Amino acid sequence: MHELHSQIEIDATPEEVWRVLVDVERYHEWNPFIVDVHGVVQHGARLRMVMHPPGGRAVTLKPAVTEVQPKQVFEWWGHLVVRGLFDGRHRFELEPTARGTRVAQTETFTGILVPLLRRSLDTHTAAGFELMNHALKAQVERVRATAGA
Repeated sequence: MHELHSQIEIDATPEEVWRVLVDVERYHEWNPFIVDVHGVVQHGARLRMVMHPPGGRAVTLKPAVTEVQPKQVFEWWGHLVVRGLFDGRHRFELEPTARGTRVAQTETFTGILVPLLRRSLDTHTAAGFELMNHALKAQVERVRATAGA
């Protein structure tokens, strides 16, 4: 097992962050890491997504949405080819703060390929998390400013 974790503070309410985070069909407009997504954010639904980590190859995944708690948690679980080979549980947690919202992005990887891919995860995938967090912050704050909040 291997876990990546990244977080960022966004100057907006959890509701404002949530609206952008779960509008997956618009990820292509702002997200440099998860560059394309189709599907709906509801428990049990399947998403089709293209992840393109910086310095790495783009990969298409079809994870299942495993948890949705509005304004709090959005999680999916997917695997590469077959279960047990390389699986990932990706989770976003939103927590209100004095300044806005803390967004924690975590992925837990399991499977027999994890030791072989660990270096790539720690470099390319971790960098993708950081890029996405900063892009999410910029997008939410841009939407907030446009709405005149």
